[in-house]
Amino acid sequence: MAMNLRLRDDLNEALRERAEAEGVSMHAIVVTALEEYLARTTQQAMVRRTALEQAAKWRELMERLK
Repeated sequence: MAMNLRLRDDLNEALRERAEAEGVSMHAIVVTALEEYLARTTQQAMVRRTALEQAAKWRELMERLK
């Protein structure tokens, strides 16, 4: 699937410079950044969901221990 990505001039320049310095394409950096973001936010969502489930599970006990 093709996608156009519009960046501010400063971000585009920073990305171009980083890609050149690392010897990789701008595309490769953007794809890697997106993969890392999705992995991180998926993990955060799972931790958040688990914490809420455990809080609900143990709510009565925690209230009694106050």
